[in-house]
Amino acid sequence: MTAQPDQNTAKARTFISVDAMGGDQGPAAVVAGCLISAKANDEIAFILHGPEATLSPLVSKHPILAERTTIRDAVGIVTMEDKPSQVVRTGKDTSMWSAIESVRSGEASVAVSCGNTGALMALSMIRLRKLPGVNRPAIAVLYPSSNAQGFNVMLDVGADIRADADDLLRYALMGASYARNGLNVDTPRIGLLNVGTEEHKGRTELKEAYDLIRKQEQKAGFEFVGFVEGGDISGSKADVIVTDGFTGNIAIKTGEGTASLIGRRLKEAFKYSLLSQLASLLAYTSLMRLQKKIDPRRVNGGVFLGLNGTVVKSHGSADATGVSAAIKLAAQLVENGFNDKLAARVAAILPTEESPQE
Repeated sequence: MTAQPDQNTAKARTFISVDAMGGDQGPAAVVAGCLISAKANDEIAFILHGPEATLSPLVSKHPILAERTTIRDAVGIVTMEDKPSQVVRTGKDTSMWSAIESVRSGEASVAVSCGNTGALMALSMIRLRKLPGVNRPAIAVLYPSSNAQGFNVMLDVGADIRADADDLLRYALMGASYARNGLNVDTPRIGLLNVGTEEHKGRTELKEAYDLIRKQEQKAGFEFVGFVEGGDISGSKADVIVTDGFTGNIAIKTGEGTASLIGRRLKEAFKYSLLSQLASLLAYTSLMRLQKKIDPRRVNGGVFLGLNGTVVKSHGSADATGVSAAIKLAAQLVENGFNDKLAARVAAILPTEESPQE
């Protein structure tokens, strides 16, 4: 549909495959997010997946986006209610499947979708396959923290509700690689989320994971700080928080809900009286700075770790700002060669059975 970039420019650009139909706010929000990203970064281009009749009018309104966007016609849509197994069996005509295929074929470096998390993970595992040495992929997010880098890496946050000790070890390795390459933390500090910091507390698999992770810290180049608690997720004790997907998903959604509650309560407080309204005007700059730091949209994007390809999951309710943040993260990961570095790290520390043991 849309005009391709000239050949010389295309070689210098990172192509991002975007599922335009997965979000709650529809394709208009996704296209608006792509537009924000295109204006901010002239080194990226897009392969946009969805019904061409729907997407073409949205894209053609913006020349700066149109010249860098190829629309891949895909009439099927994966809804939030669709079962992952059903999508794997019958979803070849969907925008989500098409977006993953662009990464699999090598025409795009990374895929971004706001769609059904379970379906996106299932398709990614089936079409891209797992990295050697990875039993279960994980979803990693950046969680606002009091650390110098401003964020902590947390995983898993929903790829799989189960995780045994061996899985948690692999999450630690992948999380350390993400912190090192995504946040420039030379020696990431790894914390294992538990109900207490004492070594005797927690489930059996956590105690086993504690020993496995501790044994690998010198070889893998990270510092293991032991068990951490819920209050440390946004603290400065660790750079990477390791947990199972069930606990991690509840934790991040609790954090998002708490941030929204604080925002609403602040607005109510500043509207209480004329004096409080005046105070809000005086504090406006500081309030805007706080809002940016805790706004979930600006750190939107969970990265699927452990696959032969990079996939970024944007929040289902993301608006244009949220979609743009996910695209920005995707572009940064590609620029840093993150997935290749992660694969090399896992292979070096945990060689597969076919590889010679160290």
